Amino acid sequence: MGIGEELKGKAKEAAGSFVDNDGLRREGQAQQDKGQAEREATQARAEATAHDAKADMKEAEQRAAEAAK
Repeated sequence: MGIGEELKGKAKEAAGSFVDNDGLRREGQAQQDKGQAEREATQARAEATAHDAKADMKEAEQRAAEAAK
């Protein structure tokens, strides 16, 4: 997610530069920023999910070790 927004933003920014339209350039840059933020949020969620899975695995290992006593 987010990459599509970044690409659309780059296209708008380039079009704005081509036709010398500062508003379109700013809109394109804002869209790129939004896309980057979406991509970073998706990555952070994926990392958090991986950390949760690792924590769950460690908890299961701990329970198994306690049960083996």
